[in-house]
Amino acid sequence: MSKIKNEANLHEREVDINRAAIEHRATWMGLIFDELQKAGVANAEEICRKAIKRCGNMHGDGYRAACGASTDCRTFREQFLPQLSQKNFEMDVAATENDVDITFRYCPLVSAWQKLGFDDETCALLCDIAMDGDRGIAQSNSLRFELGDTIGQGNDVCRLRLSR
Repeated sequence: MSKIKNEANLHEREVDINRAAIEHRATWMGLIFDELQKAGVANAEEICRKAIKRCGNMHGDGYRAACGASTDCRTFREQFLPQLSQKNFEMDVAATENDVDITFRYCPLVSAWQKLGFDDETCALLCDIAMDGDRGIAQSNSLRFELGDTIGQGNDVCRLRLSR
């Protein structure tokens, strides 16, 4: 029996459409990882992490450019977390000049992995691998990345802090 609790509370047409796209991306990620492991690729996790972090770095470069010369984390938050993104993950966000604290109350990625039938341990691993994208975004913006509890680990929420 899964200990992961991940139920969406907010349902709006645009949010549900975006969540479906996020789930589709997570489905690809999960199945690629699973097939690499089934093929006996010893470094499947490392390969996935490198590719996802590389993607995060690419997106992070875009956020950095959109922020211009600003190093204010509130400016970064505006670029990184538009309202729709916040709704997709049912986020609570607090930002100051030097940090952004994010609490995720729902995760469409974890939802996709659960639908694929992955066990809790695999969901937790895939969650951490997916966070390499956020680690790359943080790196490209000279931000420290701190990950606390995650839904993928069976916690009620995910907690993420990005700081200068």
